[in-house]
Amino acid sequence: MSILINCINLNKKYMSKVALEEFTLKFEAGKIYGILGPNGSGKTTLMKIIADLHKQSSGEITVCGNKPSHETRSKVAYMPTENFIYGWMKVKDSIAFYKDMYADFDMEKALDLMNFMELDLNQKVSSLSTGQRARLKISLTISRRAEVVMLDEPLNGLDPISRTKIKECIIEQFDENSVMILSTHLVTEIEQILDEVVFLGKGRIVLQGRAEDLRFERGKSVEDIYREVFAHA
Repeated sequence: MSILINCINLNKKYMSKVALEEFTLKFEAGKIYGILGPNGSGKTTLMKIIADLHKQSSGEITVCGNKPSHETRSKVAYMPTENFIYGWMKVKDSIAFYKDMYADFDMEKALDLMNFMELDLNQKVSSLSTGQRARLKISLTISRRAEVVMLDEPLNGLDPISRTKIKECIIEQFDENSVMILSTHLVTEIEQILDEVVFLGKGRIVLQGRAEDLRFERGKSVEDIYREVFAHA
C-alpha cells in the first residue's frame, strides 16, 4: 500500500497551548482512519495541518509525497465542522460552486449523492435542517476525486436517519486508491467502518492500531477501549 500522508514528530502550539505533540503516523491508501478523542484533543488541528490551513510548529509532514502547499491542497478534500456553504444558495448552486472551485469535482457523482441523501436541488441552504446540511456538506466533499478525504466530526449533532445515511454513503463511495480520515468522539456510531483507529489525547497518540486487532487483543469494542483510555480525560 502506498503512503499518502507521512507525519513525523509533528508539534503544534498556539501561544502556550500545546495542540499536537510528537505526532508520528503514516496514513496508507485504501484505509479509513478514525482519529478518536475528546474535544480539544488535537483532532481538528491535525486535519488543518494536513489540509495546509495551519502550519506545524515543528516536525515534518508530506501529503501525496510533498510538503503541504497549494499543490497538495488540490489533492485534499476537507470538510470542517463549520458551515461553509452560503445560506442564500440553493442546493444546486452549491454544486455549481464546487464544480467551479475544484477541477476534480465529479458532477454526476454529486447529483447521484444528492438523490441518495434525499436533498432537493431547488431548496435553499438556509432552509435545510441540521441533518440535511450535514448530508450536503459530506456529499459535496466526497464528490471530489481527491486522494485524501477528511471529515471532521461528520456525525456530530445529527438525527439517527442522517447518521445512517452518512455512514452508508461513506462505505459506498470510498475509493480504495484514497485515504479517508474521520475525526469523532461518537465512537459507537462509526467504529464498524474504521480500518485503523488513533486515540488522540491532549495532542499525543495514546493508542493506535487496526480496529479489528485492538478488539481481538482486548476483548472489547472500540467504544469500550475509548472509554477506558479516556476515563480520566
